Amino acid sequence: MTEERLQLTFTDVAPQGDALGRHDGQVVFAPGGIPGEEAVVSARQTRRKFYNGEIVEVVRPSPHRTDPPCPHFGRCSGCQWQHIEYPFQLELKRGMVSRQMQVRGGFESPPVTHTLPSPEPYNYRNHARFTESDGGKLGFVHKDSRDFIPVDYCYIMHPWINDMLASLQGRCAGANQVAMRYGTETGDWLIQPKLKDVDIETGQPFYTEEVLGRRFRISSPSFFQVNTPQAERLFAVVEDCLRLSGSETVVDVFAGVGTFAVLLASSAERVVAIEESAAAMKDAAVNMEGLTNIEFIQGRAEEVLPQMTQTPDAAVLDPPRAGCQRRFLEALLRQSPRRIAYVSCDPFTLARDLRLLCDGGYRLLSVRPVDMFPQTYHVECVASLVRSDVSPGIVLASASPRRRELLLALGLDFDIVPPPDDESPSSDEPPESLAERLALKKAESVAASHKDRAVIAADTVVVHGGRVLGKPRDAREAREMLLSLRGDEHIVITAMALISGENARVGHVSTTVKMRDYSDAEIDSYIASGDAMDKAGAYAVQDPYFRPAARVDGCWANVVGLPLCGLVRMLREAGVDVAPRPEWALPPQCAGCEERGV
Repeated sequence: MTEERLQLTFTDVAPQGDALGRHDGQVVFAPGGIPGEEAVVSARQTRRKFYNGEIVEVVRPSPHRTDPPCPHFGRCSGCQWQHIEYPFQLELKRGMVSRQMQVRGGFESPPVTHTLPSPEPYNYRNHARFTESDGGKLGFVHKDSRDFIPVDYCYIMHPWINDMLASLQGRCAGANQVAMRYGTETGDWLIQPKLKDVDIETGQPFYTEEVLGRRFRISSPSFFQVNTPQAERLFAVVEDCLRLSGSETVVDVFAGVGTFAVLLASSAERVVAIEESAAAMKDAAVNMEGLTNIEFIQGRAEEVLPQMTQTPDAAVLDPPRAGCQRRFLEALLRQSPRRIAYVSCDPFTLARDLRLLCDGGYRLLSVRPVDMFPQTYHVECVASLVRSDVSPGIVLASASPRRRELLLALGLDFDIVPPPDDESPSSDEPPESLAERLALKKAESVAASHKDRAVIAADTVVVHGGRVLGKPRDAREAREMLLSLRGDEHIVITAMALISGENARVGHVSTTVKMRDYSDAEIDSYIASGDAMDKAGAYAVQDPYFRPAARVDGCWANVVGLPLCGLVRMLREAGVDVAPRPEWALPPQCAGCEERGV
C-alpha cells in the first residue's frame, strides 16, 4: 500500500484518541498529535477511504504538548495522551463526550460539564494485567501490531504494582498472563494465577478495598473501579444526581460487587441490586453484611426489572461498555423512576441510550465526565436524568456540590443544570462587576432552555492585592495562589444572578478572609488531592483537612460559594417562597446571619 507525505493541521481527536485532520476532504488519523498542531504525516489510505498515518515532523507544536515521562510511550499503546498536558486532556475528554451527545444522541446543546480531574494523573491504577513472554518476562502487547513490549515500570500503575512487577520480572515462565490487583486503602492484594518459585503469596481468590470507609471484597473475575480515590468522587456525583431524602426505593442495576448499593443504603429506605455475575453476587453478599435494607437479585437486568412489583423512585445504571439492551431500557421506561443516574465508560453507547430514555419521557439534566483514566482517551461519565413530568420551579445553574448543599438548606426543590464553562476574567474589569457578569452569563445560558422556570447562578472570585484570582488552570498556578494568600487577608466576592421570566436580578456579597500560615507540605498535599483545581483562589474554606482560614469576617456561606442571606432576599423579591424544611439546617457558621431565622 502506497504511503504519502501529507502536511496538515489537526483539528480534533478521534474516538480512539488519535489526532484527526483532513487532506483533500478525507479524514487522516495519527497517534501522538494534538488538535491545533501542524504536522507532516506519513499516511496510507485504507479501503474505507480514510488515512492512517504516523507523524514524521511536528511543524508547529501545540502549547499543550509536553514530554512524556514513560520511555515506552507510543510503543506499548496502553497510554495515548502522555504527550498532552493534563488540564488539556480534561478539555479534550469533555469535547469527545459533547460530540457524541450531539452526533449519536441528537442533543443539540448537550449539558456536558467540565471533566472532573483525577487526584493523581499518574500511578493511579490499582489493577494491571501483564503478558508473559521470552522466558518469564512481563510486559504489554501492542493493540495493533501485537508486538510484545517488556516493561519494568508502568507510569500509570500504583507504586505497589510497579514494585511487584520488578520483583516478579523473569520469574513467571509459563504463566501466559499475570493479573495484579491492589487495595490502595487496605494494603491487600491479589495476584493470579498462583505462581511457582516466588517469595510472595499468589493465587488469592479475592482481595479487599475500602471506599468511603466501607470495605469491599472483590473476587478475581469481579469488576471494580481501577482508580480508588476517583471512585469516591464518582459516587459523590451519582449521589448528587439522585438527591435521596431517605424514604426512596432505589434500584441499582448492573450492581457488580454492590458498591453503589452499599454506599447508597444509608440514604434510602430500600435498595434493590440486580447483577448477573455469580462471582460478583458472592462478593456482594459479603459486602452487604450488616445492612438490612438491601435486596440482591441475581439475573439479567432485562428479565429481573419487569418483575419488580414496587416501582423504584430512583435508579442507578452502570452497564458494561456495550451499554444497555433496548429491552431493558423499555422495561425501565415502564417502571418510570423519578430520577436516573447513568454511569458509563463509553460516550458512544451512553449517547445512544440517553436518546432512547429522553424520547421515552425523561429530561437530560447533565452529563459529567469523570476522569478515571488519565493519560488515556478513556473517560467515565455520569448522566443525570429526571422524569419529564417532574419539574421543580427552580434550576441551579451550577455543578458545584457546595452550592447544592447550601441551596438544600433553604428547603427548595430544584434541578441542577450545569452551565458551560466560561469563566475567563478580564484584567481591567472591577472584581464585583466581573463576578456579576459571569454569574448572569451562567444564568442566561441555562435560562435559554428553561424559560418557564427560575434559574439561579453564582460566581466567586478572590481578590488579593488588587489581583483577581479565579480557578487555577493547573497545579503550578494553584500553588502560586495558595502561596500568595498564606498568612494574609483577601476578599471573597460571590455574585448571584436570578432569572425569572423576563426579569433578571444580580447582586453580590463580599467577605474578608484571613489565611493561616500553612506549610509548603500542606499546600502540596492539598493540591495532590485534586480539590484545589475547581476552587476560586485554589482553596475551599470548609475543607476538613486543609482548613486554610484563620478567620472569616462576614458571610461564611459566601466564601463557600453561595451567600444564603443575599439569595433569600433575591428569591423573595422574585416572589419565591422560602421555608426551610425541618430536616435541613443552615450551616452553623451562619449563626450570626440576618437571615438565620428564615
